[in-house]
Amino acid sequence: MKNRLFVVGAGGHGRAVAEAAMLGGEWQEIAFVDDAFPQRQSSGSWPIVSSTTDLQRVIRPGDSAIIAIGNQSVRQRLYRKLTETGAALTTIIHPKAWVSSGATLGAGVAVMAGAVVGTNAIVGRGAIINANATVDHDAVLGNFAHLGVGVQLAGGVVVGERAWLQAGSCAGYRVEVLADAIVAPGTALAADKG
Repeated sequence: MKNRLFVVGAGGHGRAVAEAAMLGGEWQEIAFVDDAFPQRQSSGSWPIVSSTTDLQRVIRPGDSAIIAIGNQSVRQRLYRKLTETGAALTTIIHPKAWVSSGATLGAGVAVMAGAVVGTNAIVGRGAIINANATVDHDAVLGNFAHLGVGVQLAGGVVVGERAWLQAGSCAGYRVEVLADAIVAPGTALAADKG
């Protein structure tokens, strides 16, 4: 039996996650699930085999899957739906990323090329750490949070659930980012000095 991974979301981020999974060498077969199906049958060199409305039919208990969709609310909703199928929510770490052995990663996390996750960092379920982003020591990234390309979190930063820090933003030591916050590209956040 082939070691197969289902990637939910066949857009640019989905292809990047599929490529990271392929480069990791664990998966013999990768297939997409995307709502463009059946009009679209492939994304890159990988097949699209179903839409998300058919998850129960396509994904069986024990199959491995990851949700590769940038929208936090959609990712959370599909995470619940995949859990109901009995799928194993898989974490994909690009082979050119670095994750400390002292870090904790939840299920269904994507850690992309050049990303760094430091010691004692905690990354929640379904989170995205995009290319060249850093989650430094003792930082906490909430469930379904999303770090854009090049986002930098200093030590002790806490990012709430479903928060989205867009490309190039940064958070200094001990900053807290509220749940569902959207931080504009290039924004620098600093903790209150009081």
